[in-house]
This record gives sequence, structure tokens and C-alpha cells, in this order.
Amino acid sequence: MWGLEGLLAQLQSMPDLAVYLILGVSAFVENVFPPIPGDTITAFGAFLVGTKRLSFTGVYLSTTAGSLGGFLFLFRMGGILGKAYFLKRNYRFFSAGDILRAEEWFRRYGYYLVILNRFLPGVRSVISLVAGMSGLKAGIVALYALLSCLVWNALWVSAGYILGSNWDAMKERISYLMFRYNTAVLCVGIAAAIFMLLRFYLRRRSRKGDFRRG
Repeated sequence: MWGLEGLLAQLQSMPDLAVYLILGVSAFVENVFPPIPGDTITAFGAFLVGTKRLSFTGVYLSTTAGSLGGFLFLFRMGGILGKAYFLKRNYRFFSAGDILRAEEWFRRYGYYLVILNRFLPGVRSVISLVAGMSGLKAGIVALYALLSCLVWNALWVSAGYILGSNWDAMKERISYLMFRYNTAVLCVGIAAAIFMLLRFYLRRRSRKGDFRRG
């Protein structure tokens, strides 16, 4: 966290154009390297909007462009490298299990999953990779990913504008909300996994019963 605090302090002393560039790059990198706290930096950009240090439009466009660019970069990489490449290497943040789960989600929900990707912080990078592996049309993916980025970043930047100059309170509030949000997403994911396993078990049991009767 010390490194993040230092970066945020540096941002306040930089020229506006440089800050917009850093916000866009951080939003891009956050997609490609999930541990990077890109949303926190975006929120700080929103705080600078609230204090009149930066413009709403500049922060909104730079972070949205970075988020979309990161998504499309991984989408392209997924299409080029393919599923076997990632399953074999089983990277920590692009694990084989996550990729297989995302692939199953795409079979069920298709392009709708792209629209929701920004609202799924823990797996948004995996979603972009698997979208590329799934052979979805690039134009439609780009449009839906843009819509997702526009809505998500509008929420972040608007929150920063409303909270204004109280960055400490904003940071604490964001941490609390993200914890609650991620917990809710995790619970829903676990519930969905349990539901699918239960349904699979019941179907398998039903088939065995039909086989015995036959």
C-alpha cells in the first residue's frame, strides 16, 4: 500500500496531461495484470475531479480508453495463443480452473458476459482472454466491452466528484464497498457452482435410475 500512496502523492504534483496519461495507462495495466489496483487509481483520478484539479471528461475518457484497451489486448492474446497455451501453463491469475469456468459461462451467456466484465473485478481479465479463445466477433465484443467500461467508470468518476476533496474518507469508503461487492460476487459464484454441481449430480442419478429400469 505504501507504493500506491507514494504514487498518488506524485500524481498531485504532475501536469494535467501527464496525470491523464498515467490514469489511462494504469487502467490498461490493471486489465492485463490483475493484481495492479487500477480501480483505486481511477478513483483517485475521480477525487481530483471533485477537487477541480482535473476535468470530469478528461478522467472519464482516459480511464475508459485504458480499460477498453486492456480488455481488447487480452481478447486478442486469447485468440492468438489459444486455450491450450494457458491451460498448460496454469498461471496464477489466469488459472486453468478459471479459464474453464469462464468458458462454461460463455457457452451459457455469450456476449452478455462481456457487458458485465467490468463488474466482475476478480475475473474480468480471464473473461477477456476466454472471449478471444471462444471466437466471438471482435466488433461486437469491442462494442459491449466499451459499454461495460462506460458504465463502470461513470460510477467511479461520479463517486469521486460527489465526495470531493475528502480523499481519506473516500478511500476508506471505496475499500469497504469493494470488500462488500467482491464478497457478494464470490457468494453468488459459489452458489452458482453448488447449483450446477447439484444439478449435474441429480441428472447423473436420474440417468442411472433410468438405466437400471431399462
